Amino acid sequence: MIDDDLAGLRASGRIAAIPVCCRGPSAPPNYVGHHAADVEVPIACGGVAVYPGDILLGDDEAVIVIPARLAAEVAEEAREMEEREAFLLTEIEAGRSIVGVYPPNDATMARYRAWRETR
Repeated sequence: MIDDDLAGLRASGRIAAIPVCCRGPSAPPNYVGHHAADVEVPIACGGVAVYPGDILLGDDEAVIVIPARLAAEVAEEAREMEEREAFLLTEIEAGRSIVGVYPPNDATMARYRAWRETR
């Protein structure tokens, strides 16, 4: 699996730290004004509706919200995509041209289906 862009750049040592002007990692809380008014209710976050039970997934670059009702479908598609990407990487590492492999053409997909059958 290839690192995401920001983490990969950081690990390469090729970028310097970005200067930040602040007193700390976050503003000190106002305990009078910041208290839980409700729990297990829909909220808006970054212009996106988030409902109780939704899955939030984030890294250094982004945060996504997966509606609870779609979680199983998204997980299955992600598993299939990871498997296909692993196969495509073996194709490139074996010396195949990227043309027709990424994105995969019909011949590549036929090899992929045969590869899946052997696993």
